[in-house]
Amino acid sequence: MNQKISSTLLFVTSNPNKASEVRKILNKNGISFHHMNASYQEIQSSSLKTIATESARCLYERLKTPLFLEDSGLFIEQLSGFPGPYSSYVYKTIGNSGVLKLMFTIANRTSRFESVVAYAENDNDIHLFSGIVLGRIADKKKGKGWGFDPIFIPRNCDETYAEMGIESKQRVSHRYVAFTKFSNWFKTHG
Repeated sequence: MNQKISSTLLFVTSNPNKASEVRKILNKNGISFHHMNASYQEIQSSSLKTIATESARCLYERLKTPLFLEDSGLFIEQLSGFPGPYSSYVYKTIGNSGVLKLMFTIANRTSRFESVVAYAENDNDIHLFSGIVLGRIADKKKGKGWGFDPIFIPRNCDETYAEMGIESKQRVSHRYVAFTKFSNWFKTHG
């Protein structure tokens, strides 16, 4: 059954922390949206772009209104990119402590955070915007933050995302990079 709602730009996520972070980024760029707190079934894929594209397409088919969503992942080099697109599941099951246990004997802690924003304006047109930030996994949890923020240190930084203030984090965030690309595009095409 298709659900028709008003033609207002929607950000679909069940993660209130993500919604808050994205609102701060987009408000700075003059873009407002309504947050729809919704869970949706994601396909299983090793590609964030594929997951984001298919999720946006399915949600648009159901809601019939312009919408965007974001999929992100932490990719750890010495763990062959794990947890990657399975980051949410890994966080919910083993958390930061579990990831740190996996990394206990590993000297090379190189990792990256990736974000993919998918914008759907109709059934066929899905626009993607990506952001990648290189960094490393900390030796222990540091700071108060959500997700993997307490264990990820961006390149050329000494603090984890969780230790940084929101303004500092946004300057080096994978999500900030992706949503800035989306904002720039949306202001001229949306």
